[in-house]
Amino acid sequence: MAETKTKQTDVPVEEFISRIEDPRKRADSHVLIDMMRKISGAEPEMWGPTIIGFGFCHYVYDSGREGDTALAAFSPRAAELSIYLAGHYPEIKDKHEALLAKLGKHRSGKSCLYVKRLEDVDIKVLEKLVKLSFDATVKRYPASVSKLSRA
Repeated sequence: MAETKTKQTDVPVEEFISRIEDPRKRADSHVLIDMMRKISGAEPEMWGPTIIGFGFCHYVYDSGREGDTALAAFSPRAAELSIYLAGHYPEIKDKHEALLAKLGKHRSGKSCLYVKRLEDVDIKVLEKLVKLSFDATVKRYPASVSKLSRA
């Protein structure tokens, strides 16, 4: 089985953010950090070279694939913000889709929400989406969840 490539690093989050050239993307990153810190109760940490994550969870899929992930996370990519969500969980799928319909300008994949800038979306709806995802992950994997790094 392939090993998960995205792991926590010791790079300071502020060091990473300071290297983002676009000032709007830097500002949006700070808004997302504040939001995810509030929802998760965890401090931001770098996961791989470009993902800012909060908390820690060891998951095991029905397929047997397992790994470690952040409970809430995003990446300020060059083209857009990638916000990682658990909308593919069947138990929250309907709520997730209803919130996406109210969000504003975005596109989405199975576990990712893509937003060019936060001003394009309803920030309160985005916060509800992140909280829904966070709560569903904690409920699904309660024994392996930690607000601390490297549980």
